[in-house]
Amino acid sequence: MDAPPASGRRRPRRWVVSLTAFLISLLLLEGLVRVRQWMKYGTMEASFYSRFEDPSSGLTIPEPGNTIGPITIDSRGFRSPELEHPKPKGRIRIGFLGGSTSFCAEASAQENIWPYLLVEKLRERDPEADLDFVNGASAGYSTVESLTNLEKRVAPQEPDVLLIYHGTNDLTHDTRVLATAEGLFNPEAKETDTLGKYWLSWYLLKKNLLFRARQEGAQDQQRLQYDPETASRYFQERLKRLIREAKRVAPVVVLITFSQRLRAEQSPEVQRESCSSSLYYMPYLDVDGVLAGFEEYNRVMREVARDTGVILVEGENDIPGDSVHFNDSVHFTDEGLALQAQRVFAVLAEAPAYRALLSR
Repeated sequence: MDAPPASGRRRPRRWVVSLTAFLISLLLLEGLVRVRQWMKYGTMEASFYSRFEDPSSGLTIPEPGNTIGPITIDSRGFRSPELEHPKPKGRIRIGFLGGSTSFCAEASAQENIWPYLLVEKLRERDPEADLDFVNGASAGYSTVESLTNLEKRVAPQEPDVLLIYHGTNDLTHDTRVLATAEGLFNPEAKETDTLGKYWLSWYLLKKNLLFRARQEGAQDQQRLQYDPETASRYFQERLKRLIREAKRVAPVVVLITFSQRLRAEQSPEVQRESCSSSLYYMPYLDVDGVLAGFEEYNRVMREVARDTGVILVEGENDIPGDSVHFNDSVHFTDEGLALQAQRVFAVLAEAPAYRALLSR
């Protein structure tokens, strides 16, 4: 007679063991990814900071009163110190309009964003001046969103100086319209999906796969053949509307040309690396198309500044186009943020309109 089995329990099927091990591995991977996200950005979410649908403006803004890592948002949804209301008599308030390149999520500290550094330099230059600032910039904003943002959110803060820094989001929007019309871009292709909202490792995997696919497919993809001057026509109109409203709100308006990492004198290999994130968002362009686009939009800024009489800050290429000063194609490192603040300070601090404002 055969001996009975040592245990009455049946062994689990092999697929059950494999599935359990696979699920445990996924959980461990997700945990490691979230720990890394927390250590690097101070959050376990995919985004650097929480977003909030503002009912008064209809805009998506940083969540008021929220702090994530080095990012602190005031009670009104601005990345700047809490403002006094009503504004004290004699106070000069400096306002900033722009996208992620002025919000500066990549800065290592709140005090390293270029709006903060600029105001500190202005205080050092004129210690008797009573200055504060409101940073109305937010990721993804173009001149369209900034116009609404100015009218609904920034103007009520009573700024005396308004600085406008736009470029990459407008260029992306305008060229995407052209590329979509020619079937070269699918606006429905999203970086994330429902699963990505809850599973960080999936979100990052999908985003990186999409980035790689766009990079590898760039060699064979049909390119958008476009005239930068035609693409910039609507940007010029939007920028003029924004400046007209800014001049109605504040006596001093400053327009800043846009700095990016890609440069004409770089080698082809360095150029590809320098404009990698620009090509991610504009995969229908080649390196020359990206370079021509930014040059044209900066040309428009110079022309609009001349026509409207606002202060113009140039020197966009004074910030070296390398990884020391840029995190990617357009976002600054701390070193780049310091040079951005310096180039704006050098013009604004001595501008007659600003000096007159101080004297009043």
